[in-house]
Amino acid sequence: MTIQKTPNQAPEKTLPIIGSTAYIKVAGIAKIPAKIDTGADSSSIWASNISVNSDSQLEFCLFAPESPLYTGAKIAADEYKVQRVRNSTGDIHIRYRVALPAVIKGKRMRINFTLADRSRNNFPVLLGRKSLNNKFLVDVNKSAVKRPAPMDNTDLAAELAQNPREFHQKYMSK
Repeated sequence: MTIQKTPNQAPEKTLPIIGSTAYIKVAGIAKIPAKIDTGADSSSIWASNISVNSDSQLEFCLFAPESPLYTGAKIAADEYKVQRVRNSTGDIHIRYRVALPAVIKGKRMRINFTLADRSRNNFPVLLGRKSLNNKFLVDVNKSAVKRPAPMDNTDLAAELAQNPREFHQKYMSK
């Protein structure tokens, strides 16, 4: 099937291609590894020391002391919102949301991030589709950030093969 453009249609703009991971800059902090997640609506960034001060400003630090990206600098936001977020396990959390300046592949933008403890995640930033829509094309075959090695599950497989019932009672019926 061929689609013909009518003369009134604007020419298609060429969007930069981004992979499944990227290094980005947020609020002046460069080389932050980010996971691109087109299955997520919103974007999330690791934040700590989150509070609301006496002037009703939202205060927080990006990352936490255990992160090499942590600077300890406090960010104060006059404009912020809250939203319910459903995580990958289906749990609903209430999170603050702020717009922060970011640079992705040389493109300056403001991204709405929810603030979350991402200390257990492989990536301190998750970029969802609302932040990427009409700005980038995603090619999942490309990746700017080297991913951590997958977990070794050979010990679990051996234990399962030895006695599936005991395995289930030990790990799965909690």
